[in-house]
Amino acid sequence: MLYGRAAEQAQVDRLLADARSGRSGVLVVRGQPGIGKTALLGHLTEQAAGVRVLHGVGIESEAELPYAALHLLLRSELDRIDALPETQAAALRGALGLGAAAPENRFLVGLAVLSLLAEVAGDGPLLCLVDDAQWFDRASIDALVFVARRLDAEGIALVFAGREEFHPQGLPELWLDGVDRDAAVALLAESARDLAPKVRDRVLAEAGGNPLALIELPSTLTAEQQAGQLNPFTTIPVANRVQEAFQQQIRALPSTAQALLAVLAADDTGDLGIVLRAAESFSARLADLEAAEQAKLVTVNGAAVAFRHPLIRAAAYQNVPLTSRVAVRLALAKVLDGGEHADRRAWHLAAATTMPDEEVAHELELAAERARTRSGYAAMAAAYERAAELTPDTAKRSVRLAAAAVAASDAGQPTRAGTLADRASEEIQNPLALARLIQVRAHREFEQGSQAAAGELIIAGAERVAPLDAERAAYLLVEAVRCGWYASDPGLTEQAAKLLRALPEIGSPLASGALGLAALINGELQDAVTLMQGLVLAPDLSALQVPGLLLVAQLCAPTGRYGQGEAVAARVEAECRAHDMGGWLTVAVETRLQAQMLLGRYREAAARLEEIIPMVGDLGQRNGSVALTALLALARGELGDEQGCRAAAAAALEQAGARGLRAAEAVAVAGLGRLELALGRPEASLGILERISPAMAPVSVFSAPDRIEAAVRAREPELALEPLAYYLDWAAGVCMPSADAVALRCRALVEDDEDLYDEAVRVHEQGEQPHEQARTRLLYGGWLRRARKRAAARAQLRAALETFDRLGMALWAERARAELRATGDVPAAPRQADDPLSVLTAQERQVVRLAATGASNRDIAAQLYLSPRTVGYHLYKAFPKLGISSRAELAAIVT
Repeated sequence: MLYGRAAEQAQVDRLLADARSGRSGVLVVRGQPGIGKTALLGHLTEQAAGVRVLHGVGIESEAELPYAALHLLLRSELDRIDALPETQAAALRGALGLGAAAPENRFLVGLAVLSLLAEVAGDGPLLCLVDDAQWFDRASIDALVFVARRLDAEGIALVFAGREEFHPQGLPELWLDGVDRDAAVALLAESARDLAPKVRDRVLAEAGGNPLALIELPSTLTAEQQAGQLNPFTTIPVANRVQEAFQQQIRALPSTAQALLAVLAADDTGDLGIVLRAAESFSARLADLEAAEQAKLVTVNGAAVAFRHPLIRAAAYQNVPLTSRVAVRLALAKVLDGGEHADRRAWHLAAATTMPDEEVAHELELAAERARTRSGYAAMAAAYERAAELTPDTAKRSVRLAAAAVAASDAGQPTRAGTLADRASEEIQNPLALARLIQVRAHREFEQGSQAAAGELIIAGAERVAPLDAERAAYLLVEAVRCGWYASDPGLTEQAAKLLRALPEIGSPLASGALGLAALINGELQDAVTLMQGLVLAPDLSALQVPGLLLVAQLCAPTGRYGQGEAVAARVEAECRAHDMGGWLTVAVETRLQAQMLLGRYREAAARLEEIIPMVGDLGQRNGSVALTALLALARGELGDEQGCRAAAAAALEQAGARGLRAAEAVAVAGLGRLELALGRPEASLGILERISPAMAPVSVFSAPDRIEAAVRAREPELALEPLAYYLDWAAGVCMPSADAVALRCRALVEDDEDLYDEAVRVHEQGEQPHEQARTRLLYGGWLRRARKRAAARAQLRAALETFDRLGMALWAERARAELRATGDVPAAPRQADDPLSVLTAQERQVVRLAATGASNRDIAAQLYLSPRTVGYHLYKAFPKLGISSRAELAAIVT
């Protein structure tokens, strides 16, 4: 029975009831040690009749072993791995050490765990309990939090219990305080019936409502103290009272039993055979374990042994002196002699080593590399860090710290990564290690601080690397230019470009692309396009790695090749997902969505942004989230969602201004400016768009036509001349139909020339921007109406309206309707049928679009990071809304 927890019990009971009805739910139970988290999980287990239960407990000594906790949680269901899609099955086997090392992919491991749990839940409701979550290794907890954020219709209840420091963002939370006085009195009366009233009151005061303290503190008192004949607090320390209570129980056992419990506390396998073999070094035997079991300190279940409560483990380990703890670690390292225990053996040896020792450091380095093959980046970072601490040689220590820093960065821990990098010697001469340190420090700054400062860090580092390795220095400077681009800092990009030009030729078109980007930011448009095309049009890009391919994708837009940009960005995104390159994934997605929006696919981009922004939060990429939110503002505005556009823009601008994220700021401003233009407020639009400087290229390029239109419609055509010259200069260098058509439209606006409008419409037919063609037809139709050429005007305006409606550009469509009405035409009112998917939620739209291509539920689940069961649920909900009954009918609806 739980005292004083009626509301908490009701909350977790609802979670279990939802799982029984096929709905999934998540809860994080947090609180101080002994507050009742484990007891609440025990209550759930008692209530779970007919429900499959998986239970995992975090162990502090396993916190550096990748996926160790996940293996323990899933071990009873591992025979189901074969039911998963092969790529997921291979990733999960590799992560858990059950098969060949799979490619590094945290997302794929998380998706495999989601699919596995959904597979188990296919047999009925599933309850997953994660106790002492703060001691789960980072790889395991990342996978489970990934799952938690994507549960929907599987019938899974996932409950985490952890101390105050365990605080995953974005998950429902239940904070446990101490129980009230009535409940405390009842609990104390049950656990200690013979306390004198004054002793009872003092225990109540000292326990502070902590249930475990109320149960365990009385056991530390002698009979005289319980009766109030002696001061009851002479043996109760002010701090760690509960742990002291457990230690007193342990100290009542024979010394050999105490040693055995110390071994069990340091062990992380729970394997009775391993514990007993190691305990033989201290003359401990099975009888000693029986004594601990009789004292209710441990539980034995077949070949598995565990402590009754996590705090007993800490008490048992701290009960013996340091020299004994070292001996315990050495004893465990000795018996853990199989290959499957290599990582555990390395960490036990490290725990027993107090002086630099290259042999032990090398063992940890091998453990780090094994962690790499299982995508255990946090564990890899920890192993390299500890290896560095044990490394006698200063230079080698710095190399290992650099490796630790890179692993921490890959694990999504930029702060820790930066701290590790800062500990490395400034005198390091290994060019690879030096470049790694520079990149980690810059990455921390790029993602969490100033992108300009990140570029400055890279430039300073590149100057150090150049004498050692000119090629590696060149690649660093390419990244410095990219940082300057994001920061819209002409001085920074020019400094990086100058250093890049001074280096020997590296035989890569990346240098040309970076130099072109620098010229673009400095307003040298035609030179910029020529240089960027040297990369974009390179005959062979096969040798480029992800960063280089991403630069190609980014430069396709300012060279007018939007379709190519999306294709290359999609390739980079797939590479990032396949190899778990979270740092580059966000930029790849951002680049791809920018290309989609330049192609007029705002619905698709908006749906993807709504799905990806929370994922970027999972990766801890604060600045990346701001950039995507700015894009969302632009997409929502183009789709006619005025409130959504303004909200997203405000959020992006607030963060972008504080952090100097000029590229993101420019996108948000462009979105607001275009929104005002679509709403028919050219004066407001012009005032907003004039905030975008040429240094904010390529946003300055793509917003120039809006600025020109706003100026002309606001009857201030002289303010259109500068952006017109700017855009025409760029279009002349690009020589692409889409750019030429928009340039003709801009000239037609300023020159009030029918022939230019007519030519613009014709050239648009050769381009790839239907939304821009519709805007040209809208302006041309308005010109024809004012010239009293109503029939010709109606033809242009109807074509514009059809395109705007098809693309979901509601505000622009309303402008076209207004113009048509002015010609005497009566356009049809906007209908939802123009976008049959508008009745669906964002998640349902994504699922339906993929299902329409013929993708299976499993394929869709893999792409959207959902479980197949949730995909099926979304289709089940979507079909009635669409008025269909089968997947075969989707192709006719989805365009």
